[in-house]
Amino acid sequence: MAEAALGYFKMVRLKPDTTESKAVRLKPDTTKEGGLSVMTSRTRLWILAVSIPVIAFAIIGGYLGQARGKDDTYQHLRVFDDVVSHVVNNYVEEVNIQQAMRGAMRGLSDALDPDSAYLTPDLVKAVEQNSSPGAADIGVELTRQYYLRVVSARDGSPAARAGLRTGDYIRAIDGRATRDMSAYEGMRLLRGAPGSKVALLVIRNNAADPHELSLVRERTMAAEITTKMANASTGYVRVAEFTKDVPAKVTQAVGALTKTGANRFVLDLRGTATGDIDNGIAAARLFVPSGTLSIRQTKAQRETITASANDGSISAPVILLVDQGTAGAAEIFAAALSGNSRAELVGERTLGRAARQQLVKLPDGSGLLLSSMRYLTPANAGIHERGLTPDVQVRQPDVEFGAAPPAKDDTLDTAITRLVEKKAA
Repeated sequence: MAEAALGYFKMVRLKPDTTESKAVRLKPDTTKEGGLSVMTSRTRLWILAVSIPVIAFAIIGGYLGQARGKDDTYQHLRVFDDVVSHVVNNYVEEVNIQQAMRGAMRGLSDALDPDSAYLTPDLVKAVEQNSSPGAADIGVELTRQYYLRVVSARDGSPAARAGLRTGDYIRAIDGRATRDMSAYEGMRLLRGAPGSKVALLVIRNNAADPHELSLVRERTMAAEITTKMANASTGYVRVAEFTKDVPAKVTQAVGALTKTGANRFVLDLRGTATGDIDNGIAAARLFVPSGTLSIRQTKAQRETITASANDGSISAPVILLVDQGTAGAAEIFAAALSGNSRAELVGERTLGRAARQQLVKLPDGSGLLLSSMRYLTPANAGIHERGLTPDVQVRQPDVEFGAAPPAKDDTLDTAITRLVEKKAA
């Protein structure tokens, strides 16, 4: 039965619905049988046609692989068809089927992970063309959790200066509610021309007390690595973004601090959420001389990424500072060092964003961003949607909106003490 459903999809997808861009409101074409409304074949065929993207999602998005068996999967698709039929026949008002289908697609993608998303045809074109609404942004990284949620605010960015923090919710962007908005769309809305403004409605802790912000977009600049001597023998290195040149810059920073007297190091990855995952793996090679750095997994295969002969040029003791804003490349880097007993993690559990997405186009021009590859720890544990648990947990302080963060950094102080204790042992 599942093969029959798949065969039907392959047949009908050759003729995608060409009226997708029109705001059609369907008035059900029904007849009466025994006092019940029954859809005619014309209406059912029309519903099947606009259901193609949902069927495509079920097949391409891995829904078949998640099911217990083929017949069970086909049963789910039949239930969906029944739901559509009941909605069209019994809802009190005329139904905009295309709008309802888009809602269904968003619901399906939301059930996967925060980074998977349904994209309208316009957003699909933007992904394909790698286009950007402008050269400036406000410096935040977003994920999806009911609304759009701030993963981190880039050091020195307009968002950071305005006090946006990890965990803040953005309920609206320029008056547009984010409840049904993907993180990808939200990030695009935050971009624009340098000097242009964007209005945000932000929630922190109390949903009944939202805060309105107007931020000026600035040109995107790569965050620089900053350093200092935390004490006479401990160097502090802040890695705010994993750019391609991070390995070289970290090597330079550690070398300069060593000349100043540092023989152990704290690497601060709190709020570090941008940068390509490959850059995180490249940076991990500086500290891990041998062993598994990461495991890359797709549905069909897995690949083990290991250290090479010339890796491990930095051998000094290291501790990493992490929190809920540590994501992506920074998590892969942290997992590599932690998994090889090369560094301890101090702070809070990391976000759990360790996957790559691919675009899957659907017959009507819309598409899906699906997490098609994920990265595991050297011990074969999942990171995506789970995060990394620190060896020493230190809770980040709550800060009221508009208030300055405390001057005392308990996480850093704990890490320095831990390094001293480990050396003494």
